Amino acid sequence: MEDPCLWWHRDVASTAGLNVVPIPVDERGARSDLLASTDAGAAVVTPAHQFPLGALMKPERRAAAIAWAQAFDGLLIEDDYDAELRYDRPPVGALQALDPEHVAFVGTVSKTLAPGLRLGWLLLPRWLLEPIFELRRKEDVHVSALEQITFTELLLSGAFERHIRRMRSRYRTRRDRLIAMLEARAPNVTPVGISAGLRVLLELPAGSPSAEEIADRAAQYSIELFPVARCYHSGKAARDGLVVGYAALPEHAFESGLAALGDLLEATLRTSA
Repeated sequence: MEDPCLWWHRDVASTAGLNVVPIPVDERGARSDLLASTDAGAAVVTPAHQFPLGALMKPERRAAAIAWAQAFDGLLIEDDYDAELRYDRPPVGALQALDPEHVAFVGTVSKTLAPGLRLGWLLLPRWLLEPIFELRRKEDVHVSALEQITFTELLLSGAFERHIRRMRSRYRTRRDRLIAMLEARAPNVTPVGISAGLRVLLELPAGSPSAEEIADRAAQYSIELFPVARCYHSGKAARDGLVVGYAALPEHAFESGLAALGDLLEATLRTSA
C-alpha cells in the first residue's frame, strides 16, 4: 500500500490478516518501480489523485506498475480516488485499460453523491469474478436494488455527468477561496495536492507547532483537521502538515468557516514565530 495513504484502508487490510508493505509516494506518484523488490502479491494504488499528497501517477510509474503485475502475476487494485473531481488538468486514463487481467478497478459515489448510499463498483479481471461473487453471497447476499437502478438511470440519462460538471465548478471556486485565504493570512503554509479532490494538504513551516497541537486547538473551535502523520505507516511524516477539507460546510457557512480557519492559523503561526 502507498505510504502515505488513507489509514483506515491500511487498518482494513491489517485486520483481514494481510501483511501490509509500505511503498513510498513522491511527486510522481507511488514508487511502483520498487514493487519488484517486495514479496507482495497485490498493490493498492491511487493513480488519478493520491491521498493525501495529491500526486498524479506519471506514465513511467504506470508502466512500472503494469510490468510488475505481469512479471510477478500480481494484482493491482486501482482506487479511482478523485478521478471525477479534477480542476486544473485533463482526465487521465485508468490503469485498468492497460491490462484488464491484472487490474481490479474500484470506485464509489461517496464523494460525488453521498457516502450514505454505500454504492460502489468493481471492474474485475475475469479470474476474480466467481470468487468475488461467492464472497458476496457469503457476506451480504442482499443488496439494495433501488439505489442501483436509480444510479443506472442517472448514468444513462446524462444527469450524473451534468451533476459532476456542476460539482467541479462549485468546488473549484471553494478551493480557490481557500487558497486565497491562505495566501493572505498564512503565507508560510504550503498547500499541496490542489489540482483535484475536496481536500488540501497544508504543509507547515519549520518552527511551527505540530500538526497534532494545531488540530487539538482547532477542535476547541469545532474545526476538524487531520494531521498528515496519521497517513504514514510509521506514524511520522517527512514534513508535518494538516489535511483540510473544504466541501462539508453549507454555502451559507463557508465564508465564516474559512474565516475561523484563517483566525486559527494566523494566531497559531504568529505565536510560533
